[in-house]
Amino acid sequence: MIAVIGDVHGCYYTLVELYNKILLAYPGINVYTVGDFVDRGNNSYEVMEFILENKISFTPGNHDYMFYHFFKDPQSVFARSWFFNGNESTLISYENRETEMFKHIDAIKKAPLYYNLPDCFISHAGISYQYEKYLPPDYKDNLDILDSFITNDLRSDRGILWTRDPLLNLGKLQVVGHTTKSEITLVEDSNSVYIDTGVFLGNKLSAVIVHENSIIETIEEKAHLDDIIK
Repeated sequence: MIAVIGDVHGCYYTLVELYNKILLAYPGINVYTVGDFVDRGNNSYEVMEFILENKISFTPGNHDYMFYHFFKDPQSVFARSWFFNGNESTLISYENRETEMFKHIDAIKKAPLYYNLPDCFISHAGISYQYEKYLPPDYKDNLDILDSFITNDLRSDRGILWTRDPLLNLGKLQVVGHTTKSEITLVEDSNSVYIDTGVFLGNKLSAVIVHENSIIETIEEKAHLDDIIK
């Protein structure tokens, strides 16, 4: 059994409250997140510190990758895209924190792009249905076959950091963020659940408790104003 938290986007105070709710209900549970820690909300630095201090496992989101590339590969598409995706609040959050910033972006770079766990498959945006035509009929028996497609397709609109496509049914539950919904949304055709519930828009931060590819419970925390009002 694991817990998976949706896109945080700089909403530190909301994250802390949701995390505490999870541990109160499920002491000792392993906690994961689907990424997008930075941008839009006010407290990107604090979010990253909290994730690392509490050893929360995470997959990086597209916003985290844009943040990373802005400082490590400024000529890349990722870096240039960051100007148009809410980077101002992140830059303010990291002002006078250069050492901590580079520690955080190194952690982002080292993080896996997905977790293929017994309980579910976790990634930021999910595995697009478009990959099915390239896969053998028995791909569900060996999901590691996806690895080369994922790695080589990071800049693509169908890639694991960016896709808005319908998702591929992997034969197990996919837990994803990226595409904002007002509520946690289960899509039966692809056996996928979307858990980005727009905390940075003033809605809420959400998590699912998953056991053997079934959602046991959902846990939510209303957006805290200190995270989204300047």
